[in-house]
Amino acid sequence: MQNQRSHAHVLVVTYPAQGHINPLIQFAKRLTSKGVKTTVATTLYTVKSINVSSTIAIEPISDGFDEGGFNQAPTLQAYLESFKAAGSKTLTELIMKLNNSGTPVCCVAYDLMLPWALDVAKDFGISAAMMLTNSASVCSLYWHINQGGLNLLAKQETLEAPPMPGLPSLEVSDLPSFLAQPTSQSAYLALILDIFGIREENDWVFCNSFEELESELVEALMAKWPVAMIGPMVPSFYLDSRIEGDTSYGASLWNYDNDKCLKWLDSKPLKSVVYVSFESMASISTEQFQEIAWGLKASNMPFLWVANELKDNQLLELIDSIGEMGLVVKWCNQLEVLAHQAVGCFVTHCGWNSTLEGLSLGVPMVCVPQWSDQPTNAKFLAHVWKVGVRAKQDRGIVTREELGNCLREVMIGERSGEIKSNASKWKELAKRAVSVGGSSDRNIDEFIAKLLKPDQ
Repeated sequence: MQNQRSHAHVLVVTYPAQGHINPLIQFAKRLTSKGVKTTVATTLYTVKSINVSSTIAIEPISDGFDEGGFNQAPTLQAYLESFKAAGSKTLTELIMKLNNSGTPVCCVAYDLMLPWALDVAKDFGISAAMMLTNSASVCSLYWHINQGGLNLLAKQETLEAPPMPGLPSLEVSDLPSFLAQPTSQSAYLALILDIFGIREENDWVFCNSFEELESELVEALMAKWPVAMIGPMVPSFYLDSRIEGDTSYGASLWNYDNDKCLKWLDSKPLKSVVYVSFESMASISTEQFQEIAWGLKASNMPFLWVANELKDNQLLELIDSIGEMGLVVKWCNQLEVLAHQAVGCFVTHCGWNSTLEGLSLGVPMVCVPQWSDQPTNAKFLAHVWKVGVRAKQDRGIVTREELGNCLREVMIGERSGEIKSNASKWKELAKRAVSVGGSSDRNIDEFIAKLLKPDQ
């Protein structure tokens, strides 16, 4: 069977952002560990940042901005259009090259941000799998719009979205920013709605989630909206340990010195440290930065703060004012930090990767969502999965007092025991999903079986 699987060749095509690269590389690792030949394609600008096992081939394609990637493009719209044109051409050339190498590509698994990859796969007559890098619940909202079951909403924060199958009651403030403020991110929204317009043209739709986490949605919609849950796509070392040496994603667009972070954490008591990190794409205002800084200092809790968005002079001033209570760094290996026994709380922007990492490692969370899918993820973390609290905003800012209240509630408050218990529960369920015979493991095995016998 293993020899037969080696004749299947899946080409995984990533969007060049950290939160998209990581889960797709993990999917490639899962396939490779099961004997499937796997190639990962990413842009010329990011290909040098990927360092994975030699059993996975890494190949470049072009987004039209080979020297600087997204930052080289004048606008988001220009970047997406350039990537479609240059990416389609170079992906076609790559498939032709791979097909002449002895093991032809039988399936293109592509990031949902690259819908043109479906057209390339069709041109070669090979299978296509769309990879959803948000939660299935968030993606279902876009699907409802595509099906006419949900209209784009006005900005009033007091409105509620209409009830939708498998989802909790959502206020407008709980919706993805692309829906709550559709005019402010129109390029992203247009792309997302186009994506869900072609969903049924794919042979498979995969989601980086697991069935137990979104069970109500699975039960309510799977007959109409068949999505295979294959996550959490977190390195195996932190879950089932079935992939030898899989201790990191193997891709980082940032440089970091994690030894400094781990050494500092080693000196702190068990579950005492507040870990603070917002995503690589997030940019917090100066006022919000100051409120977080003062809130952390006033909490009297040791904290590790990843502040990669700061300018160096701001960072130096903050370090000087903190003393030994906190450690501020530009970047770190988040998985190693979350897994450390000293970490007791994760102050997070609630990006989907960070959400899954926090759940998989059983760390309670304080939710400070910024944009995109983060408000919806925060709603689920605080009110559905009940592993943390969502910080309230005052005119768009989480005040130092509010942050302090949230930290106390999670770390030492009346609900802290319940929150920690729920976090431990989801950690075990995440591990079970990817272990042998788990829900996500079965879905990946079914995908491989169909690759090997496409007519059945």
